[in-house]
Amino acid sequence: MDLKTLLVTGGSRGIGAAVAKLAGASGYRVAVNYVSDTAAAEVVVGEIRQKGGEAVAVKGDVGSEADVLAVFKAVDERYGPLDALVNNAGVVDVKARVEEMSFARLERMMRINVIGSILCAREAVKRMSTRHGGKGGAIVNISSVAAILGSAGEYVDYAASKGAIDSFTVGLAREVAEEGIRVNAVRPGTIDTEIHASGGQPDRAKLVSPLIPMKRPGTAEEIARAVMFLLSDSSSYTTGAILDVTGGR
Repeated sequence: MDLKTLLVTGGSRGIGAAVAKLAGASGYRVAVNYVSDTAAAEVVVGEIRQKGGEAVAVKGDVGSEADVLAVFKAVDERYGPLDALVNNAGVVDVKARVEEMSFARLERMMRINVIGSILCAREAVKRMSTRHGGKGGAIVNISSVAAILGSAGEYVDYAASKGAIDSFTVGLAREVAEEGIRVNAVRPGTIDTEIHASGGQPDRAKLVSPLIPMKRPGTAEEIARAVMFLLSDSSSYTTGAILDVTGGR
């Protein structure tokens, strides 16, 4: 069987790691991108290989164009043509009001969360599009329910970056629909992953549970299953969709 190749950005932890492992178990060759934690990425790769899958760790910061180009080149050389991309890499910052946010914070947020995703999609389109001699493919962008809630008093900048991802998903989907590429997004609600600790609120998932109709945070695996649906042929007529996986929030 001809295996498909998937690149997962930010694949060493949280949602990215869950997507990588589920994809590996589903028969994809998985390139696990990470920015600094080599050991964590190798753990994910090791778990995929232990279960008979094929995977490789690829270091690179999506906020750097040079790194993005190097990541895609490494995947090309290792596995050949790319079939799928999951734009998962992203950052959050400490809780703050807008008037307290520095230029450096805003630039980092948009460079990684927005420009990084667009750069990765650009390189994926160059490889997948029938316009460029490719055979088609699928892109799934990871958004956030923050895009529609706004995250007032916490991180409006992060919410704005995810709003941009929603717009980008719809626009790119329409742009490449005739070229064999489907582009969709998953918009998670509050998910119990390490990203909250990086924003200084390690217990945030538990604290906001009363606000969620299901009264619990989601798991990375629940998001991964939604991503895999959008990558699969089961969603062959779906493009430009934004799938809320929020527990009803």
